[in-house]
Amino acid sequence: MRIVQIGAIAALLAVAVAYAGVGRPGSAHGSAPLPTHGVTVTGTASVSSVPDRASFSFGVGTNGTTASQASSENARKAREVIAALLGAGLAKADLQTQDVSVGPSWNGDGRPDGFTAHSSVVAKVRNVARAGAIVDAAVAAGANESSGPSFDRSDRDELYRSALRRAFADARAKAQTLASEAGASVGPVLRIEESSVPEAPVPYEARAALDSGPTPVEPGTQEVRATISVTFSLV
Repeated sequence: MRIVQIGAIAALLAVAVAYAGVGRPGSAHGSAPLPTHGVTVTGTASVSSVPDRASFSFGVGTNGTTASQASSENARKAREVIAALLGAGLAKADLQTQDVSVGPSWNGDGRPDGFTAHSSVVAKVRNVARAGAIVDAAVAAGANESSGPSFDRSDRDELYRSALRRAFADARAKAQTLASEAGASVGPVLRIEESSVPEAPVPYEARAALDSGPTPVEPGTQEVRATISVTFSLV
C-alpha cells in the first residue's frame, strides 16, 4: 500500500512540473519574443572626394614580314616604353603587362601582307599630379596607343565605410518618419542588408597637344556611394 501511494505522488509531481511553464513562454525560451511589427527602409548616401591615383594603358603595335620579325621589333619598343615609365618615377610593381599578341595582317584587297605584333602595359600612377608627365614619357618612348586614365582613391574602403554610416543614418531618419505617421516609435534593428559595393574606378578621357607642356590630367571629383536596407522594429 505504501508503494502505491509513493507512485501516485510522483505522478502528481510530474504533471505539476509539465504545466509549470504554461502561460509563460518567455521563461520557457529564456528571452522575450521578437517584435512582430516592423518597418523596412532603404538608406543611401555618398561621399565626394578628389581622386589621388590614376591608371593608364600604353601599347605599341609593330608590323613585319614575318611573325618573328614583328614580335622581336615589338618587344624592343615595349622595353623602351617600360624603361621610360620607370625613368619617370614609376615603381616596377606598378607596371603590369596586359597584352602580348602576334598575328597575320591583310592589305586593302584582303590578301596577307605580313604580320602585326602588339603589346600593352598598365601603369598605376600613385601621384595623380604626375599623370601628365607619365603620359608624355610613354608617348615619347614610342607608345602609339594609350587609354585612360581611370581615377581612384587610395582610401576608397574608408570612404565607403563612411558612406555606409551615413546611409544607416538616412535609413533611421526615414524609419522614424514612417513610425511617427503610424503612431509608433522605432525600436531595435531586426535586419540590415548591404545592397551596394564600392564603386569601380571611374574612367576619364583627357586630350591635349604634347608640344604645349605636360599633358593636362584633371582628376575632378568622384563619389563613393552606399545603399543599405534596414528593418526596424516598431514599438
